[in-house]
Amino acid sequence: GRTATRREAAAALLPADVDGLLVTRPENVRYLSDFTGSNGALLLIRGETPVLATDGRYILQAAVEAPDVEVVETARVGPALVDGAARSGRARIGIEAHHLTVEALQALETVADGRVELVPAGRLVEGLRVVKDASEVEALRRACAATDRALAAMLTLLKIGMTERDAEWALLGALRAAGADGASFPSIVAFGANAASPHHHPSGTLLCRGDLIKLDFGAMVDGYHADMTRTVVMGPAAAWQRELHGAVRAIQADLATAVSPGAIPAELDADMRQRIGAARHHVSHGLGHGVGLEIHEDPFLTERSPASALEAGMVVTIEPGIYLEGRGGVRIEDTVLVTDSGAESLTTSPRDLIEI
Repeated sequence: GRTATRREAAAALLPADVDGLLVTRPENVRYLSDFTGSNGALLLIRGETPVLATDGRYILQAAVEAPDVEVVETARVGPALVDGAARSGRARIGIEAHHLTVEALQALETVADGRVELVPAGRLVEGLRVVKDASEVEALRRACAATDRALAAMLTLLKIGMTERDAEWALLGALRAAGADGASFPSIVAFGANAASPHHHPSGTLLCRGDLIKLDFGAMVDGYHADMTRTVVMGPAAAWQRELHGAVRAIQADLATAVSPGAIPAELDADMRQRIGAARHHVSHGLGHGVGLEIHEDPFLTERSPASALEAGMVVTIEPGIYLEGRGGVRIEDTVLVTDSGAESLTTSPRDLIEI
């Protein structure tokens, strides 16, 4: 199956002098086994049946979700797998150093007790997750379609006098009605001047006529996250709101079109920065990020991104924004699939300024 193919790819990336990989990051455990429980670790040894450790709460679930791996019942999942590796004579096991806490690493080293060496394996599984396979793209398509449906419903639910929190709850209901398993992340709902804060937390602020409304949200489907932002106006738009929205709309359209195999993330981000700067506005955040089993994952489209180019099968957000303190702000964001020839926006809601 697909997880077996992924596990083979992960094992192939291990250095020759490393016997196996201990996977502890929940998203990576899920990617390599389909196991979704909150306490699990996976031990990959080349050419052998993988071992999944989890506790008694998840034994039945593990048997259903990951039928092709060996399951070990234990509360201390990482140490149990390290002990098993040591007992079977393994010399070196790769670990996810970027995920383990100091305490968790000490627990593993205590069990290893010199019998097996634990070596950082880097972001090996994350590197595989960057390019989505067909099943992942399908889940992301469904998540994005549910997100589009939820926005359409939401535009009929926004009413003068409701609070941002009211709207946030209405949006959650719209996501569930649209077929989402839940929200990808806590939705950002910002009215009026609050829209000037890129990551505003919904408050008791009331919706007034003439307010900009920024909605940044997404549906989660089968563990995969969608991410979309649209900015609309309650009632007729003022000239400055049209101008601001038009500026962001043009930048977002051009950069979404610029996404293609071979495009360099930092260069795309630099293009956004240059254009927002040319319009004499401040740049508050990077152009975008990868989405998949996590809402923010590689590749990141920022000025600090590594030099590696985008490849077909990657899925990224394109989300420029311009924010005017005390007045409001506009962000337009789509989840975009890199294709062989260019890009396809998986979120398709209207990007022109909507007056409710």
